[in-house]
Amino acid sequence: MDALVVLAGIELPAPVASRSRHIVHIKGPDVPADVLGDLRGRIPRSVGVFGPIQAATQCATELHKAGLPVVLYLVDPADPVPAIDGVALRKAYDDGEAMDVANNLIELIGDTPMMRLDRTARDLECTLLAKLEFFNPGGSTKDRPALNMILEAERQGLLKPGGTIVEPTSGNTGVGLAIVAAQRRYKCVFVVPDKVAKEKISLLRAYGAEVHVCPTSVEPDSPESYYSVAERLTNEIPGAFRPNQYHNQANPQAHTQTTGPEIWRQTAGRITHFVAGAGTGGTLAGIGHYLKSMNPNVQVIAADPEGSVYSGGSGRPYLVEGVGEDFWPSTYDPAVVDRVIMVPDAESFSMARRVTKEEGLLIGGSSGMAVSAALEIARDLPADAVVVVLIPDSGRGYLSKVFDDGWMADHGFLRAAGPTVGDLLSDKDSNIPALVHTHPHETVRTVISIFQEFGVSQMPVVKHEPPLQAAEVVGAVSEVGLMGAAFNDPTVLDNPVGDVMGAKLPQIGMGDTVDHAVRVLEQSEAVLVLDKGHPVGVVSRADVLEFLTKNQNT
Repeated sequence: MDALVVLAGIELPAPVASRSRHIVHIKGPDVPADVLGDLRGRIPRSVGVFGPIQAATQCATELHKAGLPVVLYLVDPADPVPAIDGVALRKAYDDGEAMDVANNLIELIGDTPMMRLDRTARDLECTLLAKLEFFNPGGSTKDRPALNMILEAERQGLLKPGGTIVEPTSGNTGVGLAIVAAQRRYKCVFVVPDKVAKEKISLLRAYGAEVHVCPTSVEPDSPESYYSVAERLTNEIPGAFRPNQYHNQANPQAHTQTTGPEIWRQTAGRITHFVAGAGTGGTLAGIGHYLKSMNPNVQVIAADPEGSVYSGGSGRPYLVEGVGEDFWPSTYDPAVVDRVIMVPDAESFSMARRVTKEEGLLIGGSSGMAVSAALEIARDLPADAVVVVLIPDSGRGYLSKVFDDGWMADHGFLRAAGPTVGDLLSDKDSNIPALVHTHPHETVRTVISIFQEFGVSQMPVVKHEPPLQAAEVVGAVSEVGLMGAAFNDPTVLDNPVGDVMGAKLPQIGMGDTVDHAVRVLEQSEAVLVLDKGHPVGVVSRADVLEFLTKNQNT
């Protein structure tokens, strides 16, 4: 149906709405002139009319006389069937046997299953259960708040027909919003941090969304941050609406209304502890409020990446996706959270791989983080305790990271057999700091003196003092590069080195083989070494030659 005219006084069934490209609502049978002009301008193949039979018949007759191809929908089997020359009739009801099918994907959001994690919890006395949110149509728990935020925006008049949804997201909220937007005919523009797995970005684009990728390493108030870019786009795009999941109370409300009651029902009210990752905080706040309303003794535990503000960090970057924050969202309610457990990236990734192998349950890093926190909580609990851990999504979106041995090794999470880069690094001169570095604001003259002091020729440029995350490395400098810059322009010596720095050094992991380091160094003068995501040193060609010579002699 190219267009559908809906009269007041009757509810439009989902199948009819889904099949209509353009829907117009009018109060009575008389078609306003502007509506008639709009319909004519579309040159429709068919215009449907839906409403109470008498008013709909009058409206259909008027549209037919205006020269439009009209289809009159019959909405009640008991209504008399009108006969209008030139107007087709179609049933809007199904008078056959009822079928157990959903009208659209939105109706399949929620009612996700729960399963025991008995293999992972083999050393526990209590029961450990996983709430499997990847069974939502969009593959994550974010489908729930996505739907609720859009419905609430429509109720408040903040999102109009044909509008555009703009949101900063690590991927899952974007997918949920894209699904609901497709059903309700909105455009989507998403802004994501550059640490998001490429699968997630591809998925958002597959839904027809426009995706902007922003650097993770900038401050939240930077014009380049994904929060700032989303705000700018919202202001620039006509008819744009930003759900703002970090401050939209429809986010936690979705979990209070759906997820919390499901968990209570599925555990027969026996739940004693609930564990989930802290991202926007909406999941913890919404589910926590409901569970505590049913039993104030239920403990709510937030799992948080190392570096995130929830567990006392400054918000400095971490590698696990979709959880943790560098600011305090208003959707997070600290009053409902009884304990926060900090989980390092290495432990999150290791647990994700372990659960996948032991349970056949493919989960990502944030889920691994939540399970790790749940095991810590459950370690000393009695047999009658019931711990529920929320699994927000599956591991399918992280195959190029958590489940890729090359990526894990290059970030220092895996160790190969035989001589490794870690062995090479520990073999270097102990009088020289492992990670000689500089900062973007230091002058070229200062950096040259650092080269001379420590006898190195390559140096990363970093935002903070160690311990660092890889995302806090912003570039690199070399003796050769600075020599050329200073020769061409002597005044550059007093400029910030950030103005003349080059690209970041290639990265390899502590557990990578020396053979792998040699292959990388064939293309680069030096490499940055990572240990569990943290830069810990630089290895040059000269370092490898010294290591090989020393080990050959021994």
